[in-house]
This record gives sequence, structure tokens and C-alpha cells, in this order.
Amino acid sequence: MITEFLVTAGEQPKRLDVFLVNRERDISRSALQRLIELGRIRINGQIVKPSQKIRPGDKITMDVPKPEPLELKGEAIPLEVLFEDEHLLVLNKPAGIVVHPAPGNWTGTLVNALLHHFHTSGGTVSTIGGKERPGLVHRLDKETSGVMVIAKTDQAHRHLAAQFKHHTITRVYEALIFGVPKKGHGLIELAIGRDAKERKKFSARTSRPKESVTEYKVERRFGKAAAHVLLYPRTGRTHQLRVHLTSLGHPILGDPTYGGRKVCALDGIEVPRVMLHARTLGFQHPATGVPQEYTKPFPPDMEEVMRVLERFTAPPIHRSA
Repeated sequence: MITEFLVTAGEQPKRLDVFLVNRERDISRSALQRLIELGRIRINGQIVKPSQKIRPGDKITMDVPKPEPLELKGEAIPLEVLFEDEHLLVLNKPAGIVVHPAPGNWTGTLVNALLHHFHTSGGTVSTIGGKERPGLVHRLDKETSGVMVIAKTDQAHRHLAAQFKHHTITRVYEALIFGVPKKGHGLIELAIGRDAKERKKFSARTSRPKESVTEYKVERRFGKAAAHVLLYPRTGRTHQLRVHLTSLGHPILGDPTYGGRKVCALDGIEVPRVMLHARTLGFQHPATGVPQEYTKPFPPDMEEVMRVLERFTAPPIHRSA
């Protein structure tokens, strides 16, 4: 597929690969560099290097070859199954695993684990999501842990998808955040979309804002350094919780994308990942109509960070009589 870009007059001089990585959300910088070196990305028809500086008026042509058809294979990756019947499966996703295959992550995904699970158990999986996303009604970011539901039949998939669309799903997340909000409870209403300049991020600085609402409650304060919060998303936008908390001035610990390096270490100890966990998921069973709710407390890595945060909590003052 051929894509063309015209460098506008207001564009600042920068490397070609840097310019493109902020406009092509699905292609990594290293992949763009390979395409440039192969001559598939040119400036004004000329073969250039990734370090070539773009200038106003330049015409960039990008010819990205079609990906090879993907043949997904099941992989024996352990799953923590919370519930399963012939209609659906509920699991606790660990942090660090990508939900579905994508460039840079063709194997080792949750989908690979699910395919193996259903193959060995003789179960089915919904086909509505296509070959790359079988059974997936929703998703969690790679570094987010927590409860997910997987559809095993097309009927269950449609029923569950409708519940997500109409926001009748019960969802509770918990996060460890940088600093402490002034209010112990509040509502964040901020329309967001793909960032106009940094295409891998989401923000209010977008040409296509979508309504986004998150309710939050401060569960515990760790001095002024950090807080444990419960989050109740009323909408389900990509990166919504991460962007909304950053808009309050309190990004999630371990999230350099939205919080920078300051949120990635505490008292000299590195925060291992984005401290976000999908604690509770509730829905109406697609076949029986019976309400179901599953809760999983946050995992050991978040517990460990909580123990570090204890250092910032002042001990109570005991006054003598």
C-alpha cells in the first residue's frame, strides 16, 4: 500500500524516521528504518537514509508491502482460569503478555495461549474477531493485569460486545499513582483520541475527540508521594485511565509514556511496570442472563511496590497523657 505525506510549512526539521513514527501508529521506528534502507520510503522520489532531515515542501512516499497471511498456532502458555463453560471463559491476565498478535509480537500472546487451551480441552472459540483476535470481546494493555472475559461462541461474543457498547459492564480497576489527588473522590470528564503529534499516545490534543469519563476514589495515601486509587471507567477508550490520571497531574507509577522517568522509580527502586490492574469484571451471562462478577486482587509485583510505598507513610504520633 502506498501512502504519501507532504511536509507542511510549519513542520520543524527532524529526521525522516522520527517524522514518520509519529504518524504511523502501527509501524515501529526500527521497521520504518528498514523500509527506508530498502528504498520503500523516499523523499521527492529519491532514496535516502533514515537520518535524512525533512524540509517543508518535501513529498514523502511510503510503499509498505502487504503482510504475509498469518497462521496462528497454539502455545502452551499457562492460563489462570477463573470460570469456564461452553459459552465463555473468564481469566486473570498476567502483566507482560500481549493480548493479540501484532507487529513485533506474533507469538507468545494471550491468543496463542487460548488457542492451545481450547485445542487441548476440545472447546470452541468465537470467530467474530477474525483470525488474529478469536474470542476477544475487549482487551487489556500489555502491562495491565487483571480479569478478562473471552467469548467461546459467536452468540456469546455478540451478547457480551453489546454489553460493553452500552456500558452495562461492571468494571473496577486499581492503580498506584504518582502524588495524591486533592479530592478523595471525583469524576474525570475529558474527551480524548489519538494525539495529533505523537501518534502512539492518546490525549485531549486530538482531531477526533471521543467522550471519556472515569470516576476515581482514593483508597489510601502514602504521604504525599503516591496513592492507591480505585477507578470506575464509564467509557472504554484506549489508554483512558492512563490519560485521565495524567490529566489530574497524577500519572500511574511505572508509566513512562505518560508520566516520564519521574514515575518509574521510588526511593531508588525501579517500578517494574505500569501499576494498573483490572480488579473486577461483572456482566450478564450471554446464555442464562444471570449476573456474574469476578474479582482478583492485584498481583505480587504491585504488592511489592505497595510495601515500598509504606516508607512514605508517617507512623502515628503517640502522645503521652
